Amino acid sequence: MADDLSDNYRGAFDGSLGFGRKPALILVDLVRAYFDRKSPLYAGIEDALAAAIRVRDAARSARVPVIYTNVVYQKDGVDGGIFFRKVPALQAFIAGNPLGDWADGLEPGADELIVTKQYASAFFGTSLAATLTAAGVDSLIISGVSTSGCIRATCIDTISNGFIPVVVSDACGDRHQAPHDANLFDMQAKYGDVVDEATIVDYLKDL
Repeated sequence: MADDLSDNYRGAFDGSLGFGRKPALILVDLVRAYFDRKSPLYAGIEDALAAAIRVRDAARSARVPVIYTNVVYQKDGVDGGIFFRKVPALQAFIAGNPLGDWADGLEPGADELIVTKQYASAFFGTSLAATLTAAGVDSLIISGVSTSGCIRATCIDTISNGFIPVVVSDACGDRHQAPHDANLFDMQAKYGDVVDEATIVDYLKDL
């Protein structure tokens, strides 16, 4: 077994999927809870938000479908099940809490889809897969928070549901650089293609 991480994965987990022909963009959970310094979920990832907004604007210009996710729970959290019990900070997403509101600059357009979820993946317990299929989408550009949680879960479910996952590295964020980098590495190795903002914006301009 090779000592170097890249050498260890080479030949086993070094494939590439490329871009699809009809993409959609998803912005995962970019809400105030991750940007308010008083929030238990504050992550200090304002640069990722700015990148995600620029990617969103490029997608709009290319007439690519734009999808947003948020998390909303009933007052007692019963619809969050064991996940809600495991992560006490999810109380920030009880219906009516302003921490669940969209981050500044991210307000969805009137014709853009909002998917409300209770678990990590944007697909679990939602109609997202059926919506993408009905629209003829073959690939999903993924941005948002957090890289090690909802981004990773959404990436895995993207490929599991038959769509090409493209994760925008600098338009995603986590509360620490180490899990961010480790999960980007693993998603690139096993589940999708990880690209930077400049690469995805150039791709969108060429559509």
